[in-house]
Amino acid sequence: MSNDFTPDQKRYLEGFMSGMQSARVARGLGPLGGPGEGGAATPSGPDREHAEAQARTVAGGGKLVDQEKWKQAEHPFDAYARFKEQASSGSYPRPEDNFRWRYHGLFYVAPAQNSYMCRLRIPNGILKAWQLGGVADLAERHGGGYSHVTTRANLQIREISAENAPLLLEGLAELGLTAKGSGADNIRNVTGSATAGIDPRELLDTRPHARAWHHHILNDRSLYGLPRKFNVAFDGAGSVATLEDTNDIGFQAIEVGEGASCAGRPVEPGIWYRLALGGITGHHDLARDTGIIVAPSDAVAVADAIVRVFIANGDRTNRAKARLKYVLDAWGFDRFLASVEEKLGRTLIRVETGFVKPRPVYDRLAHIGVHAQAQPGLNWIGVALPVGRLTTAQMRVLAAISQQCGDGDIRLTVWQNLLISGVPDGGVDDVLANLQAIGLSAETSVLRAGLIACTGATGCKFAAAHTKEDALAIADHCDQRLTLETPVNIHLTGCHHSCAQHYIGDLGLIGAKVPINEEGDTVPGYNLLVGGGYGVEGGMARDFQTNVRAEDVPALVERILRTWQTHRASPDESFVAFARRHEVAMLRELVAATGDAA
Repeated sequence: MSNDFTPDQKRYLEGFMSGMQSARVARGLGPLGGPGEGGAATPSGPDREHAEAQARTVAGGGKLVDQEKWKQAEHPFDAYARFKEQASSGSYPRPEDNFRWRYHGLFYVAPAQNSYMCRLRIPNGILKAWQLGGVADLAERHGGGYSHVTTRANLQIREISAENAPLLLEGLAELGLTAKGSGADNIRNVTGSATAGIDPRELLDTRPHARAWHHHILNDRSLYGLPRKFNVAFDGAGSVATLEDTNDIGFQAIEVGEGASCAGRPVEPGIWYRLALGGITGHHDLARDTGIIVAPSDAVAVADAIVRVFIANGDRTNRAKARLKYVLDAWGFDRFLASVEEKLGRTLIRVETGFVKPRPVYDRLAHIGVHAQAQPGLNWIGVALPVGRLTTAQMRVLAAISQQCGDGDIRLTVWQNLLISGVPDGGVDDVLANLQAIGLSAETSVLRAGLIACTGATGCKFAAAHTKEDALAIADHCDQRLTLETPVNIHLTGCHHSCAQHYIGDLGLIGAKVPINEEGDTVPGYNLLVGGGYGVEGGMARDFQTNVRAEDVPALVERILRTWQTHRASPDESFVAFARRHEVAMLRELVAATGDAA
């Protein structure tokens, strides 16, 4: 048994594990581990770290949340046969199994839809054209005939019946894809630069590191069942932002100049990752620079150590405080990083910021349109998807375009669209014509290019508004009345989970049930925020107006954007700079004085 325990904790742990063992035997489940001293069961195997963390929590007087108890009673990866039996009868899960099946990538989304949603794992957001075509077949055969591109450069399939759920999961495996660990208390899809390896601006190709971390997770069961979900992103400093600062761990490619040192030893100049920790925008925090740089080849080992410190010390008594941010807030970065170094068995490298060269500036429109690659004569083409939705017919044609006109890669982005890469100069017009034939385009308005929306009330039980539909209504209204030259990001999220990251939008909207009378009746609507940002403009948006009915939102957004156009300091002043230059009260006054379009 670990020497980290006090004698009292060791005695408690023996009793705790013995009781848990008895409960499993009573349910006909196998043992968790072998006999310990005196015959008492002690943790062993890949779940040991989690069992020890749970036991420490209880021994310290804490009460485990239900999800931790469900993990104890039956590990989700040990329950696949029972899941298939449940599915064969057409039955949907009770809450504890709804949680367990999320380990397999399935979410029962009733009452919004009486069906499952499946979220895939696509490292760095890149899959092959034939895989996209295969996913289209699965979505048509077992789902609702469409997919959504998510804000983690991923795909979701919806409207999956209970009977079809195992067929979908097994079909993904046959395509060389997986949904394993894409939900619940696990490390989510690994994001990386959308233009990795083809971008003339980038410092580093993130693909090998994102894939290495992806396979590291898939092949180590001890990295499942964390205190809460966990996000990791690799940004190579290319044209398209990865939003790595919204992740628990953000690896940011940087160039270290000559003369840097750590603990009196010289640091080799060149390309490194800078380590940022603790991003969780739904809880008002972006990842913060640790002052540590990591050799790209060492990124997986460092991420592993960070996750294991979180496994041991994350809060298992309060889901609202269970993310990495709260360990960092309670401990401070120095103590946390010291624990990471202890886990690694070596000291991390720290470099003063003065030796780090400025990173290239993102191109906020690089995910849309035709852009020259680093490889002469080749281009990537950013396809505009209306709030991330794709029909299966469109997916098949996109796969064919990529295979016949490009390099065979489909690159999903965190901006809810995709790129077709490796298109020769002479093939660009063919690609554009084929996109137009299926109702898509590589061109869109500046406003639509930055429009982000979660699933919303149409498919999510938590959402208070129909975000995708309302996002399109905003675009339809504003595009008829405004011409924007400077990019603006508008993020609509349905609930406090902030899947669409409303806090980092130039304009952020979060779903709300808007009261309409004294009897307590409500209608769908939003609370609106202004002035959020990411990267060099990173910061949380501020509250601007609450309880706006959904039908009134497009006109309000128009007035806010028109106010910016009228009162900005110069034609190139960004919206975020304009919004932050004014107190919210003054912004409200300016917007109130701004009329609608004639």
